Amino acid sequence: MSSARADRADAEAVAASGGPAPGGAPLRLMAVHAHPDDESSKGAATMARYVREGVDVLVCTMTGGERGDILNKAMDRPEVRADLPGVRRAEMAAARDILGVRQQFLGFVDSGLPEGDPLPPLPDGCFALQSLTEAARPLVRAVREFRPQVLLTYDTNGGYPHPDHIMTHRVAMAAFDAAADPDRYPDCGTPWQPLKLYYFVTFHRARLTAMHEKMLARGLESPYAERLATWTDDPARPAFAITTRIRCEDYFPIRDQALLAHATQVDPNGSWFSVPLEVQREAWPTEDYHLARSLVDTDVPEDDLFAGVREAGLRREVRL
Repeated sequence: MSSARADRADAEAVAASGGPAPGGAPLRLMAVHAHPDDESSKGAATMARYVREGVDVLVCTMTGGERGDILNKAMDRPEVRADLPGVRRAEMAAARDILGVRQQFLGFVDSGLPEGDPLPPLPDGCFALQSLTEAARPLVRAVREFRPQVLLTYDTNGGYPHPDHIMTHRVAMAAFDAAADPDRYPDCGTPWQPLKLYYFVTFHRARLTAMHEKMLARGLESPYAERLATWTDDPARPAFAITTRIRCEDYFPIRDQALLAHATQVDPNGSWFSVPLEVQREAWPTEDYHLARSLVDTDVPEDDLFAGVREAGLRREVRL
């Protein structure tokens, strides 16, 4: 049987079962992130759920987080600072194992978060200063090798305006199309077309308001009071509508374990963990997404990242 016919047979077996087919090709999900720890703070419970439902999940991390600050004072020690890139790789490996995903570093150097007025120039050779053509190359290769039906990444604002997050958005959007084009990156493997691309919609006002109100209803102090009181919408950074809500409250503990694995970045006594899990589950049991690209028919709102992929029988899941 030819490779394309084998892929088609696997696809139809998956579609017929409504999910991954025993002995067949599983559904595949790729999350594209800027730094180690981003995968555990955005979409982690979603990934944990899909992995445990048989979906193959790969996290692609564009940089090693080399210029990140140490945000947990307990980890701000000379030996940690002396090998921060190595420490962050070890933290990523631990988080990967907790989530149950695969993970791949794509080899770029963290740009850091510039501060000051005016902002200082970005360091030479960093990720955000790469040409889009070269920055997309390793992601195109990863897409062609892993062959995901669905990609997750940041919105046009990067989720927040870190130069690496904005560049990650640009790279993911470029790779979504370039991976399918046999004339582009011919040295990066057999072309492959992902079918859907989503933006994370994580720290939005409705979610924070729901948790704030639930905390107050329980007589607890809300960590969001000041943030919500001063919240203003920035016309230069438009909000993206939620099209897709993934129920994953049962996986919030796994998400938190993965976050804690990034010990240089996450203080176990900090704001990440100031809202009890039972409050989070009651107030907002989903992780949320905006469907930015789709090559399959699907109706929104969705409750499954593979909506339309399953129903279409994955017949597009054929090597080009």
